[in-house]
Amino acid sequence: MSLAAVVVSAKAAETLPRMGRAPAFTLTTQDGAQLSLDDLRGKVVAVTFIYASCADTCPILTAKMAALSARLGDDFGQRVMFASITVDPERDTPGTLKNYAHGHGADLPGWVFLTGPPGAIREVARRYGVYYKKSARGDVDHTFLTSLVDGHGTMRVQYLGVRFDPDEMLRDLQSLVREGQAAGAAGSQR
Repeated sequence: MSLAAVVVSAKAAETLPRMGRAPAFTLTTQDGAQLSLDDLRGKVVAVTFIYASCADTCPILTAKMAALSARLGDDFGQRVMFASITVDPERDTPGTLKNYAHGHGADLPGWVFLTGPPGAIREVARRYGVYYKKSARGDVDHTFLTSLVDGHGTMRVQYLGVRFDPDEMLRDLQSLVREGQAAGAAGSQR
């Protein structure tokens, strides 16, 4: 076996770290339904924070996530979900988020846009490590942090900013899907 094959085999055997239990939430979807992180159990979830009237980095992040959703193929929606949580709940009603999703080509069966009471949003953002503050002009300065949560509700990795490598995130999402499938297969053999 060549050295390159050993490195590839070692990489394939690596698993993403387990950072602890992902912070729970129950928020309102773009369709007005209540959704909790527990409702997504069994799927890999990418949690992001955006706001609909953002004119700079939120659309960039949303476009990157839309491109990733397409690259995930059949896994998107079935095994992988995206959850984009607003940091501007006063303005981002379910209808506003639905329009934002459609305007940015989000594949809604696999992607939810969430809002809720300002206090609930503030608590969820804080627990995910996201800071935000509304300016006098109405813009929202906030941390760009995307968290990957496995099918068991464990946070596995976080990407800071919007300039993350989409190929790396795709590999991480696919790795978590394979890990979940392997765990399911092992559980069914018992």
